[in-house]
Amino acid sequence: MKPRTLSIVAGVSYIIIFFAAIFANFFVLESILKAPLEIIQQNHIMVRFGILAFMLTVVFDVVVAWALYEIYKEHPLSKLSTYFRMMHAAIMGVAIFTLPVALSSNTGQEILKQVDTFNIIWLIGLFFFGIHLILLGKIIEKPKMVAFFLIVAGIMYMIDTGAHFMLPNYKAYASIFLALVAIPSIIGEMSFTIWLLVKGGKEKS
Repeated sequence: MKPRTLSIVAGVSYIIIFFAAIFANFFVLESILKAPLEIIQQNHIMVRFGILAFMLTVVFDVVVAWALYEIYKEHPLSKLSTYFRMMHAAIMGVAIFTLPVALSSNTGQEILKQVDTFNIIWLIGLFFFGIHLILLGKIIEKPKMVAFFLIVAGIMYMIDTGAHFMLPNYKAYASIFLALVAIPSIIGEMSFTIWLLVKGGKEKS
């Protein structure tokens, strides 16, 4: 494929990931955390769609990893960056296995335990995703502002994961860590997505 086509594929895949992740996280997981047994028993169809949405994020994460590798494969860090994103996708795939178990759970405590297990495994995956973002920022170089925010987001993902396991009172600072991760991540990844769709690959066409 031409670099321009690959950039569009990566950009569209990113958009699919964004929307699928937003639905799965904020409409499904958050609902389960607020009323676990009620959601599983009365709105299990939404939960099943949430699981499907998480599966789609993994599929398109792999597509993004492939497309970015093809675009930047001449860069010495491209292969390493791809490996770390693939590690993240693989770990996320493992995490998803915990969610169907929640559907067959009979108590709210069992459901919350499965969701907690999912979050822990996913959190570990985000550590490797953070490394991918740091490498990606060094690979793309331009636009410099996008590269900068990708690197910062990657560092924040790693710090947040480390803090989860190192700080006994992490919950007291959870909102601060969330902001430190979310702000550079949204700016960096959304900006990169727009750049891929608008300008990506044109200089090599």
